[in-house]
Amino acid sequence: MLGNSFTQLAWWKTLLTPNGYSHNKIPDLTGKVAIVTGANSGLGYATTVALAAHGARVFLACRSKERAQEAIENARAEIKAKYPNAPTPQLEFLELDLNDMTKSSQAAQDFLKKGLPLHILINNSGIMNCPFALSADGIETQFAVNHMGHFVFTMCLLDKIKESQPSRIVILSSIAHEMTPASMGGIDFDTLNDKTKFNNWDRYARSKLANVLFGKALARRLANEKVWVNIAHPGYVATNLNRSAKDSMGNTLGKLSDVMTSIAGMTPEVGALTQLYLATSPEIENKDIRGRYFIPIANEIQPTAESRDEELQEKLWTFSENLAHKKVKA
Repeated sequence: MLGNSFTQLAWWKTLLTPNGYSHNKIPDLTGKVAIVTGANSGLGYATTVALAAHGARVFLACRSKERAQEAIENARAEIKAKYPNAPTPQLEFLELDLNDMTKSSQAAQDFLKKGLPLHILINNSGIMNCPFALSADGIETQFAVNHMGHFVFTMCLLDKIKESQPSRIVILSSIAHEMTPASMGGIDFDTLNDKTKFNNWDRYARSKLANVLFGKALARRLANEKVWVNIAHPGYVATNLNRSAKDSMGNTLGKLSDVMTSIAGMTPEVGALTQLYLATSPEIENKDIRGRYFIPIANEIQPTAESRDEELQEKLWTFSENLAHKKVKA
């Protein structure tokens, strides 16, 4: 049973919304420092290219230094070709493993040691539809990577972000948050790591619901700061996010999913525009847009009533704080 009936789901609105942002609307970002998680491919890479092409100093927060360095070289070449008048790209690797809360904390500390401001944090990285497994901390992996790793990373950087204001935090969620089963009761904290409860898609939906809940709770806490927190659903984008599909769906259905994505999915360059809008558009500050949820391209809609439940937001916040306190090693 889905958390909402089919007629109540808002996913269909993504088929009707206009383009509300474009690359030529991105302002000059000279002097801005940004971190993009999962920046070596897909949406993260496209976001990194756009930010760097407009003058930002961008840290690619990724697990693999080799893949990040390859992405940096590709980004430099792409910027030179597409943006001939752009400044020399400032791109650097930051090691981040979101599957381990201690390593997520360490990544934040490594950045803070550089003594730089932080104006833009884009929590882009994620995994989807993965076979059941536990993280390094013994937490179901989709919840661990998509929510807990980012929660720890963000909270460790928060003082620096506030010190650097005006600043932005963008949290990627998904329209899939609408598919969280009603039987989870919002988020089933007591059975989070129970392999027998729910399927891979249900667990993914739960992690994406957590993203919206976290974003709204964080925005509320920063209501009196010049720090704007918002949440994005990037849309149906042709990336490698569904790389676990063959494991979960079988080889035939996995290949079919790949084909459909390549045909119907947006390019990462287009898919990244909603998060780029939230990270860079002057409208966010001018209209004081906080704790809101956007779908392609740069169009606000209401997420589920469940995700707007402040009691559930606070329950997740307390759970996340306690879990991080227990698992993060000094």
